[in-house]
Amino acid sequence: MSIGNSPEDERPFPDVSEESRVSVGRTLRQARIAAGLTVDDVSSATRVRNAIVHAIEADDFAPCGGDVYARGHIRTLAKAVHLDPAPLIARYDAEHGGRPAPTSTAPLFEAERIRPERRGPNWTAAMVAAIVAVVGFVGFTAFKGGDGGNGDKAQVAEGATAATSNPASPTPTKTRSEEQTPAPSDSAIAAAPQDKVTVQVSAVDGRSWISAKDHNGRMLFDGLLEKGDSKTFQDGSKVNLILGDAGAVQLYVNGKKIQDDFKPGAVERLTYTKGDPAIG
Repeated sequence: MSIGNSPEDERPFPDVSEESRVSVGRTLRQARIAAGLTVDDVSSATRVRNAIVHAIEADDFAPCGGDVYARGHIRTLAKAVHLDPAPLIARYDAEHGGRPAPTSTAPLFEAERIRPERRGPNWTAAMVAAIVAVVGFVGFTAFKGGDGGNGDKAQVAEGATAATSNPASPTPTKTRSEEQTPAPSDSAIAAAPQDKVTVQVSAVDGRSWISAKDHNGRMLFDGLLEKGDSKTFQDGSKVNLILGDAGAVQLYVNGKKIQDDFKPGAVERLTYTKGDPAIG
């Protein structure tokens, strides 16, 4: 016969101390892992920054910026990992001095959204805008001041054809551009270097959008040629062209005029190399 406590009385009582309770941050972390979510997933879904998510899961609420914001973040993260936020907020209040008195301040949990970071001036954008403005001004000035000169360069194809076919025959109805256009032998196209591909595009019958790239795909030009304008492109091995209105332009490749039957309004994709054209 035993005297004293029974064996049942000697069993240890369940540990209900504060140390045995899972913390708010650890509860959130375990629920996130159980849901198969990463910190990035939770941050993207809640718009709470990664650093704040990591801090809360480590029971560090200082980055939240105060108790009100900490409660808001706890509520948001709990919903994201499919937990009831009420017990977690109650545990947070118990561990941090209780819930504050109600306030009439407008929506308290706007902190759940990522507050925009203050950014400095975007100097790159400002420099690009300034360069574009300068280039536009210089181009406008050159266009207004050199109207006749630009027209001469744009009409190389027309003048070259007329001078080659009958250089000694007078033409009674010559236009101003035909009188001032130099012969092909005097033009820059005729002196195209043999170790490069040289392509000139002239808008002789109207305006046309063009795009030109080198063999590496680097953009050489992308824009609109007005009637009378021309552009010349060079590369060591290849020039790729897209003509928005192929019927409005004339091409010279490596010093030779390209004979084509492009129709007005047709879009053409062309590639020229140092050996082009096979016939001039």
